Amino acid sequence: MARIDLHLHTRYSDGSLTPAEVVALAHQTGVTAMAITDHDIVDGIPHAMEAATNLGIEVVPGVEISSRFNGRELHVLGYFFDWQDPAFRDHLARQRLSRHARNPQTIERLRALGLEVSEDEVKAKTGSDSIGRPHIAQVLVEKGYVRDTREAFDLYLAEGAAAYVPRILSDTHEVITWIRNAGGVPVLAHPTWTRCQGEPLYRLCAGLKEAGLLGLEVFYSTHDRKHTSRYLELAKRLDLLVTGGSDFHGAANPAIQVGRGKGNLKVPAALLEPLRLAARSRSD
Repeated sequence: MARIDLHLHTRYSDGSLTPAEVVALAHQTGVTAMAITDHDIVDGIPHAMEAATNLGIEVVPGVEISSRFNGRELHVLGYFFDWQDPAFRDHLARQRLSRHARNPQTIERLRALGLEVSEDEVKAKTGSDSIGRPHIAQVLVEKGYVRDTREAFDLYLAEGAAAYVPRILSDTHEVITWIRNAGGVPVLAHPTWTRCQGEPLYRLCAGLKEAGLLGLEVFYSTHDRKHTSRYLELAKRLDLLVTGGSDFHGAANPAIQVGRGKGNLKVPAALLEPLRLAARSRSD
């Protein structure tokens, strides 16, 4: 059975590899369709498309957008949208500005804690203008202040940690509307991150569906069989499309592989066509 991977990051956001390098890894692992879903930026998409031209891999336009809903940070994936749409790209540019606004504050707090980190060092970790906490974490690792990026977040960068600075995020309903207005399919990413299960998660997803949500990321690197089964049932109950992906970042989390996650991930290729049809119906 062919596999797909609809959640991949590159150096255009917080991944460590170029789009062409991610495409090459996808080819090696037998992926037939993939989506570059960099955070709040779509500049890696054309490079991935070019690299995949002669490899028999379909590159689906994708993005991952951070948002806030009732005080909770939610990530929304978008697929099959017009990635060249000027209004959509403007929305993403404003999203990136909100991230950049807090970087100097985070660095200032780290320095106050005795950790010598500079903005130039952080900027050197990315291939675009999408700079955020993962890049700061990489610098902390390289300088020996922490063992890995997970520890960097736990000690300094995650919400409630010593150097955490809150970010101004757009409302989840607005983000869903951006994606739909660009002809795309909005999907709730990694539902375990919502920190709710059962009926609370059902109510959350039902409310987002009323706002235009069309899908749920069911297959994911850290979802065990119970999670996957529950989310499949939830998607069926709400008549939401099912998607999946590894959330590959490269060096930041080497345990996760393109197309395979932690080794047992296999996103069925059959999930792709319903997404495509949903996007087409949006444009008709």
